[in-house]
Amino acid sequence: VDTSSEMLVRFGRRCGQAKESTEIRNSEEDQVLYPPLLPSKVDLQQVTIIPHNEWKRIQDSLDRLTREAACLRAERKAKKEMHLRSQEVVKHWTNTYAGMKEQKLEAKKKRDEEIEAERQILDLEEEIHKQGKRKKAIENAKQCQFYQTERVKNFHSGLLLSRVMKERDAQIEFRKSKIKSDKKWEEQLKLNIEKAFKEEQEKAEKRHRERVALAKDHLKQIKEHEEEEERRKKHEEKDAEEIKRQNALYEIEMRKKLEKKREEMHESRRRFLEHMQDKHIIKAVEQQQQEEEDEKIRKFIKAKKCLIQMGKEKEAETHRLMEKRRERIHNFLSELLKEKLDNEDMIIARDIAEAEAEWEKREREKDEKNKAELKTIAEYRAIVMKNKEEEERQRKIEAKEQLLAVMKADQIFWEHEKEKKYKADKEHREVQDAHIQQMAKNKFNAKQAKQAELDYCRLTEALVAEKEKEFQDYAREVIELESETTNKFIYPLVKAVQEGPGSGRGPVLVDRGGLRPSYQANDITGVQLPFYNSQGPKYNFQKSKRRLGFTW
Repeated sequence: VDTSSEMLVRFGRRCGQAKESTEIRNSEEDQVLYPPLLPSKVDLQQVTIIPHNEWKRIQDSLDRLTREAACLRAERKAKKEMHLRSQEVVKHWTNTYAGMKEQKLEAKKKRDEEIEAERQILDLEEEIHKQGKRKKAIENAKQCQFYQTERVKNFHSGLLLSRVMKERDAQIEFRKSKIKSDKKWEEQLKLNIEKAFKEEQEKAEKRHRERVALAKDHLKQIKEHEEEEERRKKHEEKDAEEIKRQNALYEIEMRKKLEKKREEMHESRRRFLEHMQDKHIIKAVEQQQQEEEDEKIRKFIKAKKCLIQMGKEKEAETHRLMEKRRERIHNFLSELLKEKLDNEDMIIARDIAEAEAEWEKREREKDEKNKAELKTIAEYRAIVMKNKEEEERQRKIEAKEQLLAVMKADQIFWEHEKEKKYKADKEHREVQDAHIQQMAKNKFNAKQAKQAELDYCRLTEALVAEKEKEFQDYAREVIELESETTNKFIYPLVKAVQEGPGSGRGPVLVDRGGLRPSYQANDITGVQLPFYNSQGPKYNFQKSKRRLGFTW
């Protein structure tokens, strides 16, 4: 079907005019040769056609903001790249303000580094100089301390004595060589000698006073040590007494606990025995009651038997009477039979039958009554026996339960006693362990103190040996220096060297670093005792013994 519609031209020189109609063929051949650009079933007459310039203008108006933003970004990027290229080019220029400033900063930095290096060198030199001064001061201090020791002082005294003796010898030689003596000089020398003698006496008195004061201080220290030892012993005795008292109190408390435990055991045993005695009494009472009940039952059975026997006897008597009556009636009837007619015989027979029926009825009732009584007696006996068996069984159950309760209470009591004993043993072991630990601790402390004392002695010996070596080296150098001038007056130096550390007069202690102790007199003076080294006996005591008559 060909369709056509009127279309208007919206733009151009024919704006508002109608377009020419065109036929659209929908044949299969046309569709194959010219494929449609628009969807099917679209009326081309209603499609608006826009010119290219107008379409471009519309697109430009729509994309204007985006294009402007892109242009601005491109301009900024180009400016930034240009600025970076400019900075790279200008960075190495030296004739600009920035280049000159950079050069000045680098020069200042180099000058600061050089000044800092010089300062570090000066600081290092100053530190080395100060370290040398410190070492020198330490050496001087050590030398002063070395000179202040007793042995060095004694050695210097010997050195002074040797030099004085040498000077004295030189003066004697000079005086011998001098022909004319000067009296004034002799008087002055005498005055000097007297003055020196007085000074020596004063020094000796001063030394004596110092020794006395030192002896008093030593005695005071010894007394303080003895008092301290006495206080320590008293404190230990007090501690031992306190421990003994605590042990005695503990033993008393344990004895009290044992006594209390024994009393509780006796009380429990007494209660148990009382309970068993009460139980036996109750059992005896129950047995007596049972015997009384059995006696009652026997009496009842005996009475019942008597009643039965009496009933039987009464029944036999009744039977005998009935037999007698029957015989009498029989005799009477026999007589009547003889006297009366046959009808009377029938009446008699009827009476006899009635009497026999009545008698049989009474006999049956009596038998039933006897059987009922026997049955009642048997039932009562069975009930009594059953009650007795039930009571016996209940009594046995109660006795068994009571026995189990007593056994359980006894077991609980013994477990409680066992637990008490275990706690007491545990407390005793804890106290014993505490005592053992205290003893071990005291022993360890004593051992540590002894070890510390031994270490101190070893360190002291090492220090004394080191000081002795230093002193011997110093003394050897001085003696060698003095012996270069003369060997005549070095005996005081040799004697001072041989005295040993300690400045005493006692024998040398070899195991204590060669220490020579001082021994003071046990009197108010407190002077040091002399030491006489004998070279052997000067007299032959054997000859004297033979002379006196001692021949053994």
